[in-house]
Amino acid sequence: MNVVILGANGFIGSHLSERILAETDWTVSALDLHAHHLEHCLTDPRFVFRKGDLLAESAWIEEQIRAADVVLPLVGIAQPAYYVKNPLYVFELDFEQNLKIVRMCVTHSKRVLFPSTSEVYGLCPDKELSEDESLLVLGPVSKMRWIYSCSKQMMDRVLAAYGQERGLRFTCFRPFNWTGPRLDEPADAERGTARVITQFLFNLVHGRPLHLVGGGRQRRSFTSIHDGIDALLAIVRNERNNLDGEILNIGNPANQASVKELAHLVRDAAAAYPKYAPLAAAAVIADIPEDDYYGKGYADVQHRVPSIAKAERLLSWRPKRTLEDIVRDTVHYYLGDGGAWA
Repeated sequence: MNVVILGANGFIGSHLSERILAETDWTVSALDLHAHHLEHCLTDPRFVFRKGDLLAESAWIEEQIRAADVVLPLVGIAQPAYYVKNPLYVFELDFEQNLKIVRMCVTHSKRVLFPSTSEVYGLCPDKELSEDESLLVLGPVSKMRWIYSCSKQMMDRVLAAYGQERGLRFTCFRPFNWTGPRLDEPADAERGTARVITQFLFNLVHGRPLHLVGGGRQRRSFTSIHDGIDALLAIVRNERNNLDGEILNIGNPANQASVKELAHLVRDAAAAYPKYAPLAAAAVIADIPEDDYYGKGYADVQHRVPSIAKAERLLSWRPKRTLEDIVRDTVHYYLGDGGAWA
């Protein structure tokens, strides 16, 4: 199998690339602006890497898609701070540029696996979010936070329309707070735009407060990147040929926790490293109003729990790793011997 991965150096792309090379005989054609997370892949003859920008590499991308079996367009913005501060860029990259890739897949009759998001459910009140039954409820236009969710939801609908009218083979997967090594770059955390666990850890290491936006009462279902990649590999394999036109939640409903609880788990995990134990002991966990942290265009969801019955049925997959496992794994990547921030 020949797999095209756009955004291969990113959080999901780099883990997926490594696992493909380690566990299969497939080839990978990869594109990204950087390659620092792909060091173990670059020496493999089955891994072809192109350093470039999705916006400027259309000819090369189409050439790879023409020869591909499966295409994964993983380029996108997935950090809430950007939704509020750079909404047009979020729309242009997450929707417009990915639409270009989807149309290439339609033209060349290629299977596409698209990263949707748990954010599409928005303010849906369901206790468990179902791919085929839950309503997708977004907030007002004045809250720019929803442009990411709206862009992803629109792409889901466009894919479904291409499937219906043009026979496009597609599967959408919706990650629920996938977390683990390589989640964010130091520069993101320095700007305050990293996702929650890495932002907490960066602030702790630099003696800054661990800010609980809106009091940290929001609950999420955190999922190990390793469990996520297990599911994603099963989607790529499609061994039962039963995934065309399907949307799948990939999350861990057993790993529900509030953001406040997560802050304490991060602090406790960092305290296990002698170098950082004093910083962990001194770390301040403090509430901060949403508008003060993100600006007036922000809004939040108080709970987000996936139903994974469909993924269990179609993929024979279940997540295995606990929230404590996930936090320890992530903290060790950044703070352990030779870690990214050690």
